[in-house]
Amino acid sequence: MGISTMTGVMSRAKALLAVALSAVVLAVSLPAMAQEVPPEQLALARKYIDLTDRAAVYEVTLVEIGIGSMRQIVTQNPELIEQTNAAISKVLEEYKGRKGELLDQFARVYAVRFSMEELQQIVTFYESPTGQKLAQANTEVNADLQRVMQVFTNNARSEFFAKVRAELRSQGFDV
Repeated sequence: MGISTMTGVMSRAKALLAVALSAVVLAVSLPAMAQEVPPEQLALARKYIDLTDRAAVYEVTLVEIGIGSMRQIVTQNPELIEQTNAAISKVLEEYKGRKGELLDQFARVYAVRFSMEELQQIVTFYESPTGQKLAQANTEVNADLQRVMQVFTNNARSEFFAKVRAELRSQGFDV
């Protein structure tokens, strides 16, 4: 996997985590989200999360945070590279066992949004060969979609601007 692919995966994982964390914040703040959810429903939602966590969002995010911490500390204290690396490794170990907490919060978001029957259908799909293939391919597909969207955006931006300018000129404005 090349640098650009890894960068894309990390960007998507970071974006996914930001969206998921926003959803968790909403889950905590909205009264409708505060409702009690049956344990079976939470378990089914968690099963879905586990079946689709192919991007290893938690791990990728922690690595990015570790890299950011390393850059920040070493930029100011270049003599502390080895010590900082050791400290980051130690702290990463502390976080290693906390993935479940975050994924449980993700599951709660889904459990509140989907009924038991819907969650069962979702889990059944993701347990199927097609669902597994989709979960496995999502990271690469999302990277491809992101590249397609970037090309579209770059092309549309200049074309759109030119058309707006042409329209304004046709109305007699000098832009």
